[in-house]
Amino acid sequence: MRTRAAALALAAAMVVVAAPAASWAAVSPTGAVTSSADDWDPAAADRLFVQWLSVEEPRPAVRSAARSALLSSLGEKAITDFLNTGWDAAINRAAQTTARNIDFTTRMVRTHPAQYYPRVNAGGQRALAGTDAMLQEYVSTGYAKALELDRKDIDDDNDAAEAIRQEDRAFITLLSTDDPGAQVRAWAGRAVAPGTTDADVVEFFRYGWVTAYGLDMQKYRTSLADQDRRWRVAIQKLVADAQAAEKAARETAGEAQAQMRAAAARAWGEVSAGTGPARVAWADAEQVALRQAETWLTISQAAGTATSTNWDTIAATSVDARADWLAEQENARTQAATWSALFQQAVRAEAAMSEPIEPTPTEPANP
Repeated sequence: MRTRAAALALAAAMVVVAAPAASWAAVSPTGAVTSSADDWDPAAADRLFVQWLSVEEPRPAVRSAARSALLSSLGEKAITDFLNTGWDAAINRAAQTTARNIDFTTRMVRTHPAQYYPRVNAGGQRALAGTDAMLQEYVSTGYAKALELDRKDIDDDNDAAEAIRQEDRAFITLLSTDDPGAQVRAWAGRAVAPGTTDADVVEFFRYGWVTAYGLDMQKYRTSLADQDRRWRVAIQKLVADAQAAEKAARETAGEAQAQMRAAAARAWGEVSAGTGPARVAWADAEQVALRQAETWLTISQAAGTATSTNWDTIAATSVDARADWLAEQENARTQAATWSALFQQAVRAEAAMSEPIEPTPTEPANP
């Protein structure tokens, strides 16, 4: 996790969605004069977004396709092509991979009964309930490792339940109501629900907590990426229409110019309004990431003072989890800024098109 956060910083320095992806670079002013295009660079906005996808998009096929676009010798065209067509193809490939992994893992769970293959069975069930990355890991290496342990009949959970302290259970109970992640709250709640035992708390400490964290992060990233796709589709048309309307107004003379300028002003007003959902969502995402980072700092501190060995797994995870959320906070701030830049451009363009036309002075007639 820490390496992914570092990779995102380095990149900044250098389910199928029906709607097609959209590239802002495709509607970059080329010949058309706009009022204030200097502050908003659509190609840079595209590259910044693809850089984030190349590091943090939960689907490996999408990350790989995004990296290929960034490294392509075609430059901006490769990024535009990725956003317009390559992204959809990558999501389709990711969906097919996930389906194959689910099929394999389901078969392993069904054909390896828990009484004979406890680790294969339990590991498969955890993978099916976890993230796409956990599912891929089980298929790639996890199944083989679990099978080897089952065949050797190695007990790796002995005395774990006896190590549970009352304060451990109390902390998980607090998570079930106060953790900012919906999945962590749900998994923690099941671990301490009436009728559960210390073994259920052990399961949460060793496996459930990390799984739930991964699911919360996967939902956060995938939801934002897919929403931004839809916003880009809508804003691409609005920007193109506004640019065309402004160009037409500037090329029109006489009495019709006032009407054309009013139409261009309205078009830019639609652009500024169209940025609203994205600006709000990315600003909200920044706050979500900040609260998550603060929560994981608290968890790291609790793990550092815990006497139970069951905290060992989450102690190692908590530092990287906080780093991941801090990286997401910074990314959300940056993405919000790109949408805000477009908003400001649209507002200024609307104002410019709304200004009254200076009358052209007429020359006095010759006597």
